Amino acid sequence: MFQVNIQEKIATVQFNRPDKANALHKAGWESLKHTFEQLDANPAVRAIILSSTGKHFCAGIDLELFMSFGQLNDMKCEGRKRESLLQIIKDLQTAVNTIENCRKPVIAAIQGGCIGGGLDIVAACDLRFCTGDAYFTIREIDMGMVADLGTLQRLPKLIPYGKVAEMAYSGRKVFSGEAERIGLVNQIFPDQKVMLTHVHQLAQVIAKKSPLAIRGTKESLRFARDHSVQEGLQQIQLWNAAMLFSDDLMIAMQAKMMKQAPNFED
Repeated sequence: MFQVNIQEKIATVQFNRPDKANALHKAGWESLKHTFEQLDANPAVRAIILSSTGKHFCAGIDLELFMSFGQLNDMKCEGRKRESLLQIIKDLQTAVNTIENCRKPVIAAIQGGCIGGGLDIVAACDLRFCTGDAYFTIREIDMGMVADLGTLQRLPKLIPYGKVAEMAYSGRKVFSGEAERIGLVNQIFPDQKVMLTHVHQLAQVIAKKSPLAIRGTKESLRFARDHSVQEGLQQIQLWNAAMLFSDDLMIAMQAKMMKQAPNFED
């Protein structure tokens, strides 16, 4: 489902199911979770690019997987049926959460449709870039259900509440220009090749920074998003009290004094 390539401290993760618009079946969701858990644990990886093959970035949940949930109706006990469905939802959420919980910055490079579960996935990334033909849609409403993998929880932290509500209630497509205006994406590019070149250059910049400082910055940004300013300040007090006097700090200071590029350990 995913192609993973690691070069020069940068991991490129590609959806590779273009014949299905990169929709995720059961194995795909499991692969997503496993891939990001491995990359999080790999000290040689300092930045991650999430991209895809084919016309569309990701069409979300494969309908075959969605239809398979109907097998739960064969269970006689209503309580066990509901418990099983709850676990399925939790497992899918966990797969998306591994992106956000990954300590390395994750950059999404989006072309074509970013639909339903695809939007859940990119909302969990740190940065989002797209091509001019990209569009984003909360498609779940047209399936008679409430989006449940993170879009409704993360998007209001990224873009105005009214825009999220409009998307969630109507299921309409938000095209690249509007996505950039409301802050859903950082920048638009004319095609995928140009976009990936820019994204790779940005990943290279990130990969040259102190890995410890990058991890701490992501943790602090994520914490600040979900807590008050005062709580965020207390969090960074504890982080820097624990981590500030690192080898990376000395390497960065020495490199600056010698006007050289620092070389940090993984």
